[in-house]
Amino acid sequence: MTRLTRRHFLGGTALLFSGPLAGQAIAAPVSDRSKWDAWDLLVRPPEYDPASYNPWGLHPRLLPVRVEAKAGLTPGDIHVDAVARYLYHIEEGGTAMRYGVAIAKGNLYEPGTYSLRRKAKWPTWRPTDAMIEREPGKYARDADGVDGGPRNPLGARALYLYEGNRDTYLRIHGTPLPRSIGGRASSGCVRMVMAHIIDLYENVETGKTVYLYPPEDSVSA
Repeated sequence: MTRLTRRHFLGGTALLFSGPLAGQAIAAPVSDRSKWDAWDLLVRPPEYDPASYNPWGLHPRLLPVRVEAKAGLTPGDIHVDAVARYLYHIEEGGTAMRYGVAIAKGNLYEPGTYSLRRKAKWPTWRPTDAMIEREPGKYARDADGVDGGPRNPLGARALYLYEGNRDTYLRIHGTPLPRSIGGRASSGCVRMVMAHIIDLYENVETGKTVYLYPPEDSVSA
């Protein structure tokens, strides 16, 4: 008797149910705007204080704090220290807001200089083809996309990084897995606590530059 593994099962169902019928469109994922305010309150409640609110049990160093910025940095730009797991948003007057982040696993992290070209509230999400190919058991089920909401992998907000006019598919985004902050957990993106990405989103502008520094070299704003 042949033992059916999960791989056999997925392969068999792929053959039996290979795709939608001709002419039958798959509905694109949506984000229900009427729920945005309620979702915001769910992840950033009235008692939220950036410096002390910590139901996730993060190390205190990963909570938001205003720090002195090095001279010469451009206000509005974002710098990510991949070693310390910090994101710095440079402010006017020589200061920066510092947030704890998670970065990508292994060699999926892509250091570089990017342009912040788009922002989105409670965004929809679809895994890239490379993610599906690399981990089909984890991502194939979401190949048609995921609706916006608290369980969406991009969380409450997303900042979209580009090289010129090319979307890199790298994001700075919220996460429904806040305890991953401080580690290496994503498939390429920079993760933040949902309450923290809402704060950042409200103060960052499109057109600014985002610097993702190599994980081998510590960088401090």
